[in-house]
Amino acid sequence: MKSITIKGSERESVGKVATKALRNAGAVPCVLYGGDQPVHFSADERAFKTLVYTPNAHTVVIEVEGGKSYNAVLQDIQVHPVSDKILHLDFYQLFDNKEVTMEVPVRIIGTSPGVLLGGVLRLNSRKLKVKALPANLPDFLDADISPLEMGNKIYVTALANEKYKILHPDNTVVCQVRISRAAMKAAQEAAKAAKAPAGKKKK
Repeated sequence: MKSITIKGSERESVGKVATKALRNAGAVPCVLYGGDQPVHFSADERAFKTLVYTPNAHTVVIEVEGGKSYNAVLQDIQVHPVSDKILHLDFYQLFDNKEVTMEVPVRIIGTSPGVLLGGVLRLNSRKLKVKALPANLPDFLDADISPLEMGNKIYVTALANEKYKILHPDNTVVCQVRISRAAMKAAQEAAKAAKAPAGKKKK
């Protein structure tokens, strides 16, 4: 999985006044969990754009002043309800021998025969939770729609891999090809035409 580097500064004070001052200065207060002690730090809001405003999944290298570096994944984000300004971020520290859970985007590959015949592809699950060692975290979960005829579905079991666990019930639908109204109407008209009596031949 691709990694993004975030450079920040450790926070000496974590009170409301200090937090407000950070935000006013264009920085985002953050907390890193998972180690022996939580690490409180802050970084410029612009540093998080490639991490937050993307459909892709990334791991993070957090570099703080003093030469300290941590591998992590984003766990939670708080944004302002009106301005969408990032207010706070929580990270979870990664260890090579310890599994971690995160959401990974689903990527559609292939061409569906059902879609070519007028069906509509619906992506039910844009992201899925997986659990794996950091080295085995995938960038995407590929859903191959090549076998899908109209009315067919792909379940999470089709995306299974021995390197990671998908944390959803086996009957979770990832995507499906639904019959469009146009295709349904055409089928109905074809059925009516097949049942209709043959017209008289002209003399």
